[in-house]
Amino acid sequence: MSKFPPALFAEPDPDPDTLANLGPLRALAGVWEGKKGTDVKPTEDGGASQRYVERWEAQPIDPQMNGPQLLYGLRYHTHIVKPGEVEMYHDQVGYLLWEPATGTIMQTLAIPRGQSALAVGKARKGAKRFTLRAVRGSCANGIASGPFLEENFRTDRWTITYTVHDDGSWSYDQTTVLKIKGVGKAFRHTDANRLKLVKKPSRNPVAKAARKAAKKASEG
Repeated sequence: MSKFPPALFAEPDPDPDTLANLGPLRALAGVWEGKKGTDVKPTEDGGASQRYVERWEAQPIDPQMNGPQLLYGLRYHTHIVKPGEVEMYHDQVGYLLWEPATGTIMQTLAIPRGQSALAVGKARKGAKRFTLRAVRGSCANGIASGPFLEENFRTDRWTITYTVHDDGSWSYDQTTVLKIKGVGKAFRHTDANRLKLVKKPSRNPVAKAARKAAKKASEG
């Protein structure tokens, strides 16, 4: 039986407080709302703009290890409707992950149209702006689509840029490059919104347990 290199199983001892170790992702933690989103989507006539309202929730998860690799992250869910409506316009879940050792940010996403992706980028710990990219065909930052989308609305690239503003709000601009069946030129599907905090984030489970244990020790 083949043995694996011992170093690949040498897990670090992480700080239990994820919120204190999220680097540039810290500014995105919590519950947020944005009421002036703009979506430029493909239509039979070539394209159209649609306004949308968004609720974004991102809560810290416990530190994650891949052997020696240490990641701190947020589990997020964004739900989008058209103004004044309740029917889902867009829904998305995933994780935003920060690797302090390399300055790498990763975002996973899954949407209920039969599509998932992993976007990757680099940033400094205190960065107020960073960009993540996913490319069709990549095994490191790729895009996977169901048979219908792959044949008719193929996604070749997805890019998202996050910007943290001085007033505490943050915004994103994203571009999805689509190859639509029967159309010669690729379509640039864009989305943008600015979100404001409505509720502070909770703490991750091990951070809560550590605080509880410390309090009990101080009282005992």
